[in-house]
Amino acid sequence: MTFLIRVALALLPLLLATGGTDAQSWPSKPIRFIVTQAAGGTPDIICRLLGDRLSRALGQQVVVENRPGAGNTIGMQMAARAASDGYTFVFATAAALVTNPYTFKSLPYDPVADFVPVAMVAKGPFIALAHPGVPVKTLGELFAYDKANPGKLAFATDGPRNFSGIVAAWLNKLGGVDILQVPYATMPQGVQDTLAGRLQLTILAVPSAAPHIASGALRPLAVTSLKRLSNYPDVPAIGETFAGVEVIGWFIIAAPAGTPAEIVARMNRELDQILKDPEIAGKLATVGFFTEGADTPEATRAFVKAQYDLWGKVARDIGLQPE
Repeated sequence: MTFLIRVALALLPLLLATGGTDAQSWPSKPIRFIVTQAAGGTPDIICRLLGDRLSRALGQQVVVENRPGAGNTIGMQMAARAASDGYTFVFATAAALVTNPYTFKSLPYDPVADFVPVAMVAKGPFIALAHPGVPVKTLGELFAYDKANPGKLAFATDGPRNFSGIVAAWLNKLGGVDILQVPYATMPQGVQDTLAGRLQLTILAVPSAAPHIASGALRPLAVTSLKRLSNYPDVPAIGETFAGVEVIGWFIIAAPAGTPAEIVARMNRELDQILKDPEIAGKLATVGFFTEGADTPEATRAFVKAQYDLWGKVARDIGLQPE
């Protein structure tokens, strides 16, 4: 036993030095980015855009691996179980980290304990829209109209447990109204029914809403953010009607818990430079997401915690039960 202790003590400096060298020499092989949604979607497009720039900045290839399915849980579980050696990261959505805990009874990963936030990527507000046949221009007018004309309005949504459905339910709660929600398996059909006037309201991401706003086929009532968007300065923010309210989509980069702090810091710095490049910011804006840089890992963690608490309040307010 004494001999084993002496051997262990003799090897300890070497082991510590090796660990430090690994972090200092990182990366020495390709890096994997797991995307929890299918190829061709917005998360995939953005991750590949960043991955290309990171490959050049780090001198190692960034490989994007799509693991879609089961409401982001397949990809998140894979990332949670990956080695925390700085060679696996996950392109995490708001749904994966802060809404799934309130819509699933159990998850195969822990959104808090299994991951360390690395960097904020971008935020994407949504727009509440009305058919022009509805005589309203703001949320306040919408709520007043519904109270005066109960049963005449309906939202086209992607289902009561998905983003537009949850937002529609919360708007009902905030406005003290009970506007019907009609769920669609595919939102394009819901949009078509709204355009045709069969339904009166819907909630869409900015890129999906843009052509219908430009043509006048749908009227924007509010963006679901604290502040107005620069490209829609005349559309009120929901935060103007309900102080402090912001319900948005977002993406962050996260790593398996235990990933060395030096690697997290390096990845954060590289992403910050990339995201602050006007070319990259412009490309993100074309798909409806807006960035101010990567922020710090600590600030990103605080943001995710605040969003987790917000969605908990939303779930309680609308009576959403996990399934």
